[in-house]
Amino acid sequence: MFARRPRRRRVVAAAAASACVAFAAGWFVIGSASAGTLSGTLYRDPDSQVVRWVSANPNDSRMPVIRDKVASQSQARWMANFNVSTVQSEVSSFVSAANAVNQVPVLTSYAIPNRDCGGASAGGAPDLNQYQQWISGYARGLGSRTVIVIMETDALALQTCLSGTEVQQRDQAISTAVQTLKAANPNAKVYLDGGHSAWNSASDQGSRLVAAGVQYADGFFTNVSNFQPLGNELNYGRSIISYLQGRGINGKHQVIDTSRNGGAAGDWCADDNTDRRIGNYPTLNTGDANVDGYLWIKPPGEADGCAYAAGSFQAALAYSLAASAPYPPAGSPTASPSASRSSSSPSASPSASRSPSASPSPSRSSGGGGGACSATYQIVNSWQGGFQGNVTVTAGAAPIGGWTVTWTLASGQSITQLWNGTLTTSGSSVTVRNQAYNGSLGAGGSTQFGFTATGNASTPALSCTVS
Repeated sequence: MFARRPRRRRVVAAAAASACVAFAAGWFVIGSASAGTLSGTLYRDPDSQVVRWVSANPNDSRMPVIRDKVASQSQARWMANFNVSTVQSEVSSFVSAANAVNQVPVLTSYAIPNRDCGGASAGGAPDLNQYQQWISGYARGLGSRTVIVIMETDALALQTCLSGTEVQQRDQAISTAVQTLKAANPNAKVYLDGGHSAWNSASDQGSRLVAAGVQYADGFFTNVSNFQPLGNELNYGRSIISYLQGRGINGKHQVIDTSRNGGAAGDWCADDNTDRRIGNYPTLNTGDANVDGYLWIKPPGEADGCAYAAGSFQAALAYSLAASAPYPPAGSPTASPSASRSSSSPSASPSASRSPSASPSPSRSSGGGGGACSATYQIVNSWQGGFQGNVTVTAGAAPIGGWTVTWTLASGQSITQLWNGTLTTSGSSVTVRNQAYNGSLGAGGSTQFGFTATGNASTPALSCTVS
């Protein structure tokens, strides 16, 4: 039955081969303030296929919806190209860009031998020895800060092509790989394949996780590239956690792919099924102590290989997924077009995500002095009916423990998204306060927040006060 088939995750494109209640269709999370073990802002890839499409298609009528509801969001970077000589630099460049803006990167490892049992995502390392070499290089690129690793989608849920001996060898390889990653970066959060709620039973999948060394990992992921409703995945995850606890394995958490589960479930192949919707926007604030994150692991709009070429970005798919979804909430820390392109401007948002691009405007600043702060405002991009800005907050001659920036919007302006800060608006008055992770600044230290807005770009006077 199709419901039992392995859902195709982000099928590798040619370029790559070289409790908690859902509101409405599951887009907003209602629950207690408690969450899993992770916190912070998820990193948005400035070079994803959807970002490049937005940049290349400024006049497409679908562009604003795809830009604001898909390209604006954090999505996983798939490390699926088996190349022992380049994997360290590929991982390091992505992780370093996220570190530069104090955000949490999400990436996969997807190179297990006999990947996808020879299906649409066939490939991977030629053997397990070379796989471990690739993993060692991958581990050296992880740095020392928090990074989320989604390890080998389908490697545990899909084993029909393996003999009993091959299953044992794969389990040992994954267990060794987890320990290699954790030894290289103890702050890496590594999650193993948990399948999804309409595939294997919780006890079956739990036993596979135990055999593959989940005790060395931070938990498991579910629903990658599939469409199972959030409530089903939450219940399934709790059942797996209970199974693990019954075998003395405690403290493990779930992450859920919500990139396409806001509509109907059913057949795994989404290319020719328009009854799909994006689900919860990516966040590490899930309101559920068992769940570390709702993530977009399968990038919305990338095809499964049914009606379109596997792994290709299709605007029709992205638009179908996003058209009826609500916009990301203002102030959402994951609705972040902030990303690094160069070490000289580590917090600059990529102009490629907005069209047409404009030259950065002159900046204006306010404040300063000992025990005080200053704020500098810069327009980094503008387009028909909107613009994007960055604000740099800098401590004066003495350290500060928190900051507040205020300014007045010009006529016709309205902020639609803001990241790395907490937004409050009252009429045309804007107030942005620090988040928990970026309020304390040493003398002369700085941080940034950014936003997108409707209306014509302008450069207002800012006021920065220590809070």
